[in-house]
Order: sequence, then C-alpha cells, then structure tokens
Amino acid sequence: MINNDLIFQLINIIGTAAFAVSGYLVGYRKRLDVLGVIIVALLTAVGGGMMRDALIGRIPVIFKNNSALWTISITLIVSWACHMQYQRHRILLGWFVAADALGLAAFSLTGAEVGLSLHLNWFGVITLAFVTAVGGGILRDILVNEMPIILRRDIYGTIAIIIALLLCLLHHFKLVTPWSINLLFISGVICRLVVYHFNIALPGFQKRRHYKI
Repeated sequence: MINNDLIFQLINIIGTAAFAVSGYLVGYRKRLDVLGVIIVALLTAVGGGMMRDALIGRIPVIFKNNSALWTISITLIVSWACHMQYQRHRILLGWFVAADALGLAAFSLTGAEVGLSLHLNWFGVITLAFVTAVGGGILRDILVNEMPIILRRDIYGTIAIIIALLLCLLHHFKLVTPWSINLLFISGVICRLVVYHFNIALPGFQKRRHYKI
C-alpha cells in the first residue's frame, strides 16, 4: 500500500527532474558550455533543498543520498538525446513553464513536509517550503545574470506559500493522505499554469511580462 512517505519521495523526484529541465533550457538559451549547463541544471534542482537544510542545521541530503544526482543525470541525458533545445521557441517556452510549475509545486510540498516532520510551527513550515521551492530558481537566475522570477510581478512565491499553508491545514485536521497530497500537488501545478496563461500578477509598477527563455 502506498504511504505518504513514498508519495513525497516520488514528488521530490518529479520536482528534481523538472527543475533540472528548466536549468538545462536556461543554460542552452544563455549559450553556456556543457559544464555550464550541468552546473545551472544541478543548482536549479538542488539549490533550494540545500538552502533549506542549511536553515535547519543538517547536512544537505544530496551529500548523503545519490538519488537526486541520478535523477538529474538521467534527466539531462534524456533531454540531450531528445534534442529538446532544438525545438521551436514557442515549444521551448512551454517546456520551461511546465517544468517550472512542476518543480514549484513539488518542492513546496516536500519543503513543507520537512517542516512538519520537525514539528515546526506554521511559519517555520511555510518558510522551509518557500525556500525549497524558490531557492533553486533564484540561484539559476543569478548565475545567468537575470532578475529572479520571485522578484518580478508574476505570482510565483505566493503559490508556494499557499501550498504550504494548505498542507499545514490538512496536517492539523489529520487529512494528509496520498490522495490529498496528490490533489494538492496537481492543484498547485494547474494554479501556476493558469497564472502564467492569464498573466495574473501581484500589484507593481512595471508592465506585465511573460517569461523569456
């Protein structure tokens, strides 16, 4: 029987692969060499988790468990073998947005789950979810000299906060089950895609813009 821990592990793998793809696409767009693309993809996929682990004072999981490294390696090999980077710009943009949405929702949940397992209060749980979800993207954008998505008007970090808050509520009422976790994950992905499609944004001073990859 599938339990909650297995679901979170699977979601973490999905998030790792998705963020590796987004880093791969950004590295290609910036015309980085092979090592540069690998570094960007690696930090995008594990940077948020490393920041989270630093906050809670533990050795980053990637230094003890090879599953993330295998996931990233296989993802990059498949992406290269499928010539993903040679697709038309519109298709590449779609891949990037979908991968970013999957990574955001996945790492929001896994970050929140770490906080709940440590019996942190809701602020602590939401903080870990937020850092895990957006940390890798921040590193990715800084490495390629771009303004991090989290600092733009686009609703991004807000979705991570909402996902973490909803998981806190489910945990409080003892409703965290494989079904509810999957529903929350899928809802988070759909929410992110809808926000992007309709260009929904928080109030700001600049004109709204879509991603460029």
